[in-house]
Amino acid sequence: MRAGQAETPRDKEKDVQQPTAEYPVSPHGDRGPITHPLPAGIIVDRAVRVKMRDGVHLGATVWRPDREGRFPVVMCVTAYGKDFGPHEYSTLPKIMKAGMAVGTMHISDQTTWEGPDPSFWVPGGYVVIVANARGFYDSEGQAGIYSHEDMEDYADLIDWAGVQPWSNGAVGLNGVSYLAVNQWMVASGTRPKHLKAIIPWEGVSDFRRDLIEPGGVPETRFLGAYYAGSLARGAGEGIVESGPAMIERAAQHPFPLENIDVPALICASWSDHGLHTRGSLEGYMRISSPQKWLYTHGGNKWEVYYSPEALEWQKSFLDHFLKGEDNGFDRRPPVRLEVRRDKDNVEVRSEISWPPAAAKFTNMYLDPEGSTLSADAPAAPQERVYDAEAKQSVSFDLSFDRPTEISGPMVLKLWVSALDADDLDLFAAVHKIDREGREVHFCGKDGYREGAVALGWLRASRRHLDPGESKPWRPYQTLDRVEKVEPGEVVPVEIEILASSTLFEPGETLRLAISGRDIVEHARFGHDDSVNHGRHQLHAGGEQASYLLVPFC
Repeated sequence: MRAGQAETPRDKEKDVQQPTAEYPVSPHGDRGPITHPLPAGIIVDRAVRVKMRDGVHLGATVWRPDREGRFPVVMCVTAYGKDFGPHEYSTLPKIMKAGMAVGTMHISDQTTWEGPDPSFWVPGGYVVIVANARGFYDSEGQAGIYSHEDMEDYADLIDWAGVQPWSNGAVGLNGVSYLAVNQWMVASGTRPKHLKAIIPWEGVSDFRRDLIEPGGVPETRFLGAYYAGSLARGAGEGIVESGPAMIERAAQHPFPLENIDVPALICASWSDHGLHTRGSLEGYMRISSPQKWLYTHGGNKWEVYYSPEALEWQKSFLDHFLKGEDNGFDRRPPVRLEVRRDKDNVEVRSEISWPPAAAKFTNMYLDPEGSTLSADAPAAPQERVYDAEAKQSVSFDLSFDRPTEISGPMVLKLWVSALDADDLDLFAAVHKIDREGREVHFCGKDGYREGAVALGWLRASRRHLDPGESKPWRPYQTLDRVEKVEPGEVVPVEIEILASSTLFEPGETLRLAISGRDIVEHARFGHDDSVNHGRHQLHAGGEQASYLLVPFC
């Protein structure tokens, strides 16, 4: 047995802030968490201590049915405080006060941040366990961020849970963001005997490409605030200084996703570009599990996670793989595809693969003279120059005369030059424009209300592609070298435009925008450490045909 027995807690003093959240009333109708007490018939033990292989004790809370029997376990490990309910959340009130759209979640007052709600799972015949990660809150040891010790701890916790007197020996993992990422970690790096299924609901799987420097462009806003906020609250201020080195170590050793072979229900959203979208889809495509499902959406991540439909998917999945119920889940089509008309109106259908089997990837060529995208490349060379340091972008339009669905990843192949510098940062966005010429906004990261259809980034000096990992519809930069350019030198680059699914009606337009700055402004996410100076020049036509590869369905 990897883990020891539960023991009584030892007093542990930590400078831990425990604010009471105040949720503002949103003029847009967002209410955040609407809480209710736990129903009767649930035993709660907040004083569980689990001994790890090295003698360190982690704190855990266990919610279980108040009746005889052995039950499957739904588990998560958190850095945000296992016993903090919605009125102690630290992140969500800040997001709401900033005017972001978070929707409404109907959850119990004991639901940990981004974790399973015991008021839903325990009446359904499950034990719920939430443990604090090593070094956070009442868990002993040195805090880490997706460290080897964290991975081994999670495996210990899983195998401890599998042999408790109230357990049937089957453990499933479930949670959002951090609580999803560490599922990739433990399932790919260890093989706990009692791990039977995972539900990583929107989680980074490659820190370098998904978050730290997508396309080689450093993200400069989110992580610093994350260390100083969510993580320092539970681990102390020291993690603000040590955090960057920890996340860099994790980035140097991407999770070996191909090692994962347990059944998996994976959620990916079109609304988290620059955070979890890419990693979730890569996880689905890379894992070796013969039984895996992909649930996509374009909404607010927390509202969707706790929605009736998403909970039905989660519970039916775990009922089948943890309880052995013949409920037909294994016969569901593997992909739930949500196609957006706008942020409020969607269509849902099933697919057999990702990207969709019907996707026809088509080159739409940039025409600088007409500011359009066309099925034919300009015969003669053309150029377009823009100021890379100003908030300025150039755009190219593709208008539709019939309903057109675009579902999947896109690629922007450009011939570019920096006229006044030896490097260039490129930012791309795909927008939807309605018949009246107004932009149609979609949900963005953290509930951003003016999100685009899709986003992409690239630093030209990091353009070198890995031919073994790249696909025609998904370039994969090695990010292991710096290849500067000479001022005026024209080079080809490929920008990964992250996956989305959007329906365009007749008279509506797809608009591709290219800039030297973030096109979608977001207070919590951005790329402010720019190499841009002076002017960029885009080249198209002739032997330097630039194009957007579009997945028409």
